Amino acid sequence: MNKKTEEFSLNKKTDSGRGRGRRGIVLRLGGYVLAEWQLFIPAVAFTLLSNQLSLLGPRYSGAAIDAIEHVGGVDFPVVWENVFRMILCYGGSAVLAYILAVIMLYLSQRIIYRMRRQIFEKLNTLPVGYFDTHATGDIISHISYDIDTINSSLTNDLVQVMTSVYTVVGSLLFMWRISRPMILIFVFTVPVSIVFTRYRSQKVRPLFRARSRKYGELNGYAEEMLSGVRSIQAYGRQDVISERFNVHNKDAMDAFYSSEYNAALLFPSINLINNVSISMVAILGGILYMYSQSGRIAAGSMFFITLGGVAQFVQYSRKFAGPINEFSNILHEFQSAFSAAERVFAVLDESPEPADAPDAGKLDRVEGKVELDTITFGYTPEKTILRDVTVKADPGQTIAIVGPTGAGKTTIINLLMRFYDPVSGEIRIDSVPSLKLHREDLRRAFTMVLQDTWLFHGTISENILYGRENATMEEVRAAARAARIDTYIESLPEGYDTILSDDGVNISKGQRQLITIARAFLADAPMLILDEATSNVDSRTEIKIQEAMWELMRGRTCFVIAHRLSTIQNADTILVVQKGTIIEQGNHEELIRLGGFYSTLYHSQFS
Repeated sequence: MNKKTEEFSLNKKTDSGRGRGRRGIVLRLGGYVLAEWQLFIPAVAFTLLSNQLSLLGPRYSGAAIDAIEHVGGVDFPVVWENVFRMILCYGGSAVLAYILAVIMLYLSQRIIYRMRRQIFEKLNTLPVGYFDTHATGDIISHISYDIDTINSSLTNDLVQVMTSVYTVVGSLLFMWRISRPMILIFVFTVPVSIVFTRYRSQKVRPLFRARSRKYGELNGYAEEMLSGVRSIQAYGRQDVISERFNVHNKDAMDAFYSSEYNAALLFPSINLINNVSISMVAILGGILYMYSQSGRIAAGSMFFITLGGVAQFVQYSRKFAGPINEFSNILHEFQSAFSAAERVFAVLDESPEPADAPDAGKLDRVEGKVELDTITFGYTPEKTILRDVTVKADPGQTIAIVGPTGAGKTTIINLLMRFYDPVSGEIRIDSVPSLKLHREDLRRAFTMVLQDTWLFHGTISENILYGRENATMEEVRAAARAARIDTYIESLPEGYDTILSDDGVNISKGQRQLITIARAFLADAPMLILDEATSNVDSRTEIKIQEAMWELMRGRTCFVIAHRLSTIQNADTILVVQKGTIIEQGNHEELIRLGGFYSTLYHSQFS
C-alpha cells in the first residue's frame, strides 16, 4: 500500500459527480464494441441469420397445420415437407446461436482486456494525491468487481438485446401479414409495458449505483484490515474489527437486496402484462377462426384466419412478448453494468499529473544544488501545511529534517519529488525551477529509501535490480555488500535467486529494509532521500550499516528524515520543523548550544 502522508486527512470523493448520464455511458461502451468491428459485424450477421431462421419456424408449423385441415383429407407430403423445413430452421438457428455465443464471448474478453489495461495504465498516470484520497481496496474493486460486472453484460445481455430487437420487429411483420386486427391488442399492452419499464428503471438505477459504492467500501475496509492483521491480533481487536466489518458487510448486503428486490418487481409485472396479451390473442384468434369456419367471415377478408394462422400468430405473439419480458428481466443487470461502468469511467476521466511545461528542459549532469524558496503549500485550500519554508542545499550536503509528527517533514519530500507542486514559492534544482524540468528526469535524479519498504514478488536480485535494471550481477553483489545484506543473502539455499513473496513477507522487516537500501546503492542517483530508512533495523544492525550509509551519502545531496537523532549528528544542516515552519536551523553543535527544541529533543533521547 502507498504510504499516506502524515499530514493529510483522507477525504472521500464521490465517483458520480461528473455528469455522466446513461446516454454517455452507452455511447462510451458502444465505442469499445465498435472498436472490435471485425468481431462485432460477424456477430450482428449471425444474430440476424439465427433469428430469421427462428422466425421462419412458426410459418412452417402453421402451414403444416393447415395441410392437416386440407379439404380432401390430410396432405401428408405438404405436412412432412413443412415439418422438415421447421426442424431445419430451428436446428440451423441453434447452431448459429452457438457460434454467436462463442464470438460474443471472445469479443467481450477483448473489450474487457482493453478496458482493464486502460484503467491500470490510467492509475499509473494519476498523481499521488489520488491514492491519498481513495482506499486501495476500492481502487482494486474497479479493476476486478466493476470490470467483471461489465463483462457479464457484454457477454450475455448484449446478445439478448440484439436478438430481442430483431425478434420483436420480425414477429410484428409476420403478425401484420397474418392478421392486422389481432395486432390491435398490442397497441394497448406494449405501451403499458414500456411506460412501466421506464418508470421502474429510473427508480432502480440509483440503487445499483449505491450497491457498487458499498461494495467498493467493503473491499477497501477489508484490504485495510488484512494489511494490519498483526497489529489487530497484537492488540486483541479481532472482535471490534469483525463487528465493524459486519457493519460494512450488512450495508453492502442491504444495498444488494434493495437493488435486486426493486429490480425483481419488474419481471413479474411485465410477465403478467405479456401473459394477458397472449391470452387475449388466443381468445380473439379462436373467435375469428370460428367465424371464418362458419362462413360469417369471407375468405380474403382481413378478419379471415385459418387454424394454422391462429397457431402462427400465437407463436409470433409469444416471440414478440418474450423479448420484452426478457428485456425487463435483464434490465436490472444493465443497471448494475451502467453503475459499474460509471465508476470505471470515473477513474478513466480523472485528471493525470499535470503535463510538463512546454519549455521544460532535461536534467543532465546533476550537480545536486537544491533550493526551496519561500514555499507555501497545503493539501487542501482550507489547511496550509508549510508556510514560507526556505532551504538551501549545496552539492554533496546532507540536510536532516526533524520535528514532531504532522510538522510537515514528509510534505517537503513530496514537494521535492513533485508528487505535489507548491501553492507559492519555487523549488530549484541546479538553479533551474523544478516546474521547468521534465518530471521524469527530476525523479530519476533522486533515490528514495522509505520507512515503509516495498518489495515485489520475484527474486532478491530482481528486487535489487529495480534500482537499475541494466546493472550486472557483480554490481548487485557489490550493492548488497555495501548494505551489509550480502552475508544473509548468500546463506540462503538459492542465494540471490531466492524468491520473495508479495512485499517480502517471508523475510524479516530489517532484511527487507536492507534490500531496499541495497537497491538505493545500485541506483547511484546524484541525490538521495532517506525517510526513516533505519527505523526497522535493530540497534546493532544500525551501527553496522551507518558506515555504509554515510559512504552512500558521500558526494550526494541528501535529505534525511529521522526520529533517531544519532543518525543525523553529522548532517551539514539540521532543519527543525514545527507546525509547517522552520523554527531552528544549523548543525548539531550549533543547535545543542542554542538550547531550543532540538536540544531538548536530543537530551530526551540520550539522557
